[in-house]
Amino acid sequence: MSITEESMAGNGRGKVLVAGFATRHVATSAHNAGYEVHCVDSFCDLDLAAVTASRTRFSELSELQGTVEDVCRRMHFDIVAATSCAESLDLSSVGQKICGSDPKVAAYFLDKKNIQEFFEKNGIPCPKILPEGVYPAMIKPCNGAGGWRNTKAETAEDEARWCAMWENEPYIRQEIVGGIPCSVSCISDGKKAVAVSFNEQILRGGSDERAYGFSGAITPMKHPLESEIVKCAERAVSLSGCVGSVGVDFMAADDRFWAIEINPRFQATMDVVERSRGINLFQAHVDASRGILPHAYTGEYLQYAARKVIFAPRDMTVKDDLSKCGADIADIPALGTKIEEGGAVMSVYGCGASRADALESLDKTIRKVDRYICRW
Repeated sequence: MSITEESMAGNGRGKVLVAGFATRHVATSAHNAGYEVHCVDSFCDLDLAAVTASRTRFSELSELQGTVEDVCRRMHFDIVAATSCAESLDLSSVGQKICGSDPKVAAYFLDKKNIQEFFEKNGIPCPKILPEGVYPAMIKPCNGAGGWRNTKAETAEDEARWCAMWENEPYIRQEIVGGIPCSVSCISDGKKAVAVSFNEQILRGGSDERAYGFSGAITPMKHPLESEIVKCAERAVSLSGCVGSVGVDFMAADDRFWAIEINPRFQATMDVVERSRGINLFQAHVDASRGILPHAYTGEYLQYAARKVIFAPRDMTVKDDLSKCGADIADIPALGTKIEEGGAVMSVYGCGASRADALESLDKTIRKVDRYICRW
């Protein structure tokens, strides 16, 4: 664990602690909303320093609870917000609580078996659970975010290999459904949810356990079933009891759709939603915890926004400070950072008046950073 602190002016709206595995997207939104931001984070990338007054880094997830408690003992915060891996932290011992979903509610929706039961109980369309021995099957660990260990098992041998790789890991077996991966970002007060965007998700692809991992998003997504999917997400989140920023993942075919997961936290689509809608999701999250919700979803957007995560094609060491490349890159690793093959390097963005324009802008950003990455 390491601690870095700096003075920062501009805390007119209060002092915020953002805690979790990766906090940059939430910390940036909180900073833009006018808060003094501190974070507990596993990466502490270069651009995180630009929006935070202090950064406390942890190495192992087992350290997260204690690290957050230590920071809370040293400083008082008006708001504590959680990102991935911190949703269910209990901070009562240090007189703090997470702004958003109750930790017990969040913990329930961190288990995919519970999510499946919730969908089925409430008549929300979702992939069916397959009995043992039926293939092909989508194998999903009960715990974990981002889809990184999901895999398609065509045979019993495929399933056995997955079990050997993730020994003693509880999992579910779902039917495989086709369509476009997508999500609805909602803001909820715990009783009512309002959608703020409908997003296309980009999966990593390939043939290994990373194939179904999240690797980007495009907002907005246009689809014939948009209205029905949005209404389904709002109903699901309203019934969940989750508070603040909550996402629902879907698969959308031409004539039907399936709910996949509920995410009781700020989503990885946060950046593109804010760029596309021109809203601040951190403030919307805080407002919802106080019972204030956004206006009803209209499907209107300022522009298309796209994000893609760049992954390392080989083991590499960062040799350049890419913060000079401008606002279209984020999660910028520090000089000397070692990144293993397949690890995330950074995020890149593109915006435009249409989906095609946003993707063209995204490609330009990718080419810009590739000039550096190819030398690492």
